[in-house]
Amino acid sequence: MSIPSAEPTPESFQYDDDAEACYEGDIVASGTVYLPVFYSFVFAFGLVGNVLVVLALSNSRKAKSITDVYLLNLALSDLLFVATLPFWTHYVLSDQGFTNAVCKLVTAFFFIGFFGGIFFITVISIDRYLAIVLAANSMRNRTVQHGVIVSLSVWAAAILVAAPQFMFTKQNDGECLGDYPEILQDVWPLLRNVEANCLGFLLPLLIMGFCYFRIIWTLLTCKNHKKAKAIKLIFLVVVVFFLFWTPYNVMVLLETLKLYHFFPSCDIQRELRWALNVTETIAFSHCCLNPLIYAFAGEKFRRYLSHLYRKCLAVLCGRSLRVDVTLSELQISRRESGLSSNFTHYTSDGETSIHL
Repeated sequence: MSIPSAEPTPESFQYDDDAEACYEGDIVASGTVYLPVFYSFVFAFGLVGNVLVVLALSNSRKAKSITDVYLLNLALSDLLFVATLPFWTHYVLSDQGFTNAVCKLVTAFFFIGFFGGIFFITVISIDRYLAIVLAANSMRNRTVQHGVIVSLSVWAAAILVAAPQFMFTKQNDGECLGDYPEILQDVWPLLRNVEANCLGFLLPLLIMGFCYFRIIWTLLTCKNHKKAKAIKLIFLVVVVFFLFWTPYNVMVLLETLKLYHFFPSCDIQRELRWALNVTETIAFSHCCLNPLIYAFAGEKFRRYLSHLYRKCLAVLCGRSLRVDVTLSELQISRRESGLSSNFTHYTSDGETSIHL
């Protein structure tokens, strides 16, 4: 996995001896044009979406559930990831780069947020499996306290797994890149790429595939009018994760092979560099979709957005709307109280056997 950069650095897999003979200056120059735009786009949408998730969970009057804990930590990991993008934008556009401390911290936060987001997506899948397939046996363990312990463990695992990605990163001649010991220069890039492929994609995909296959099988065998909606949402989660991350991980694998001269042709090397840049931008934008997939599909978050929208209208339009807003909230409250006996909230334990 490469650190976002428009410069041909060792973090961009330029390790073979013949790399200088193959001109990639035009590819690097194009990165200074579209990467700042892309980083700004992902930062804006990722920041707004995940902040709304945090606010919705923080302002919820209902009792918190283990699902809320995982969604909150997923949003925090995505926020940690997108918070580094303005720094990478500055890095791409500036000739001075970072200081050594900023280089190390930004790279660390980037990879911790990256692995943390994927790990929490995997944990949510496992939690859904326990809540639906093993509902009778998992009720005692699916508590908020248990969710906090698991979340702390996931953060520790994310830091541990991310460490090889940034531990040798240093500021050198205006570039933020890996400064490996001589004994590790040949093997460390391979280990980093294998780790990113296996722990950042293959293992989570296998776990998600198993969990959601069993969930779908369980839903198909039960009589519930909401199972079609739940199955569609499950397919959406798996398909989006697969489409956004598979091309990038395939390119990381091919770039790993390029380190060992599997692609001696300059044209192929240039195409691989182009493809890596494109698939990387697609993969990184997945953090913008997490709030839509995991949070805003729930009734709690839609209700919070509706409340926030009405509140903003009341502020912008003056006091004349406050009476109407109050009446509207009262009507919604009455409807919710009338339906509360038949339906539970999206993130409550009572609905885990129906929704994702």
